[in-house]
Amino acid sequence: MGSAQDLQLAFDTSDLAANLALAYFESGVPATLKADGTPVTEADRAVERLFRETLAAARPGDALLGEELGRLGESDRVWIIDPVDGTSFFSRRDPNWRVHLALEVAGRTEIAVVTAPALRRCWWATRGGGAFESSWPREEAEAKRLEVSTTSTLADARLDALDDASRARLPRSGGRAPASPLPLVELVRGETDAFLVERYHIWDHAPWILLVEEAGGRFTDRTGGRAGDQGGGLYSNANLHDQLRTALRYPVRP
Repeated sequence: MGSAQDLQLAFDTSDLAANLALAYFESGVPATLKADGTPVTEADRAVERLFRETLAAARPGDALLGEELGRLGESDRVWIIDPVDGTSFFSRRDPNWRVHLALEVAGRTEIAVVTAPALRRCWWATRGGGAFESSWPREEAEAKRLEVSTTSTLADARLDALDDASRARLPRSGGRAPASPLPLVELVRGETDAFLVERYHIWDHAPWILLVEEAGGRFTDRTGGRAGDQGGGLYSNANLHDQLRTALRYPVRP
């Protein structure tokens, strides 16, 4: 198996999942609360089941890790699934939700595909191969390579964070980007310079860490590393990253 075959499998499986999720979205489904207080719909469970069935048939030796159904298998190749990222958007018929799929190999994300079927957009990245955006369904000729901004001074920066408490920790010398339902999309497009999100799980972050890094940006988790399972962290362009990390007093790993 090569990265090209894995990427094609990720595309094909994400397309199936996106179409199923879109059908649920267009018909409307109510949300209920899970034990942790986060919303879930029947679409989340159905889409994750489709992901698992399709990936298990194509790569029976690989492990699976999803938001709704947990982990299956112990391989060092792990497909990480978020069937509907942004369930609160989804359940209130707001199109700004996504379908996430990432492939982690030996602890490092190698492939990421994020699809927003209600917006008709798709973003993907491969380790060492760049990050891209296109319409969805994808048309190869239309794919655009993504690049983060080149802003290098905080005075010129456009910064944002997940919530008010996090925004208050950002350097006052930096400007504030307008609130967005898709802040990391704006970051990889070079429209904003940094986003602080100290929350959520590996299935929320794994694809975006790779997308940001392959667009030329950087990510630091709350322990000073680059892992998606540490409850989020700081995403930014390369030029501002160390300045922001210092301002936030993030740990530094040698």
